[in-house]
Amino acid sequence: MERLFTLAMLRKENREFTDTPGISRGNRSNGFAPAFCNTETGSVELSRFSNGMPAPVHVFDGLPESWIAERDADAGVTALRPAVVAGFVRDGRFYTRLQAAQTVAAETERSDGLYLEPACS
Repeated sequence: MERLFTLAMLRKENREFTDTPGISRGNRSNGFAPAFCNTETGSVELSRFSNGMPAPVHVFDGLPESWIAERDADAGVTALRPAVVAGFVRDGRFYTRLQAAQTVAAETERSDGLYLEPACS
């Protein structure tokens, strides 16, 4: 059985990518926006607050109901379906955290030959 994508997992990812372009603060200036991808359907959604406004970081509350697995007593989203992953969108393409970090590093260092296939297309 696949594990749900929980808020604890999201916080863990943020800690793992601290001080890198794998978090919003590290890649926003390179044109990346926090987003989520449903790997089963290929659908991508920008991170949004529950009121629909774009969020500057990854939040669960503005995602489609079909992506939500659990809510708390106050109806806040606490877990997403296992197929949902956090990442970023730039120029209409979804990048995982690692892909975003590698892309920014490559652009910063002017590296040659790095091509990253988008995780969702």
